[in-house]
Amino acid sequence: MNTRGFLATFLLAIVIALLLALFLASTAAAAAKSMSVQVKKGDLRATPAFLGKIVATLSYGDRVEVLEQKNAWFRVSPAGKNVTGWMHSSALTEKRIVLKAGARDTQAAASGGELALAGKGFNADVEAEFKAQNRAIDFTWIDRMQAMEVPQDRIVTFLKEGGLSSADGGAR
Repeated sequence: MNTRGFLATFLLAIVIALLLALFLASTAAAAAKSMSVQVKKGDLRATPAFLGKIVATLSYGDRVEVLEQKNAWFRVSPAGKNVTGWMHSSALTEKRIVLKAGARDTQAAASGGELALAGKGFNADVEAEFKAQNRAIDFTWIDRMQAMEVPQDRIVTFLKEGGLSSADGGAR
């Protein structure tokens, strides 16, 4: 092979390598999946478990890039934040949420607890109807229990001391 032939082959190899790199980059970009946070406050956790350490908190409408999925958990990277973590699928939607100044979007967003209750068939309407049909029942203690907040670290300590673990690996 003469010098001219060698140079042509070398340039052809470089062009093919560049085209291959562009193809792989576009394929990877197409495979990236973006989602929106659909709860008022979404905790980003270090492990795919409800008691995993919280590494960041995201707000309603925040966009995240899905990096991987493990059962009902997505490992995500929030836009504009230098952190990755796991978020449960119930807190995410594939819809793009666009917030407008002064709009009631954030007021309409459900909390994570509200989504969990809705999944069990409870909501404000069901509760109001039950209270209306059962006026003699005193809901004072139920209201007090609903207002209680136990810090996550106390729950984890309780689980570890009791030798308990949840199906999703709770006490980590």
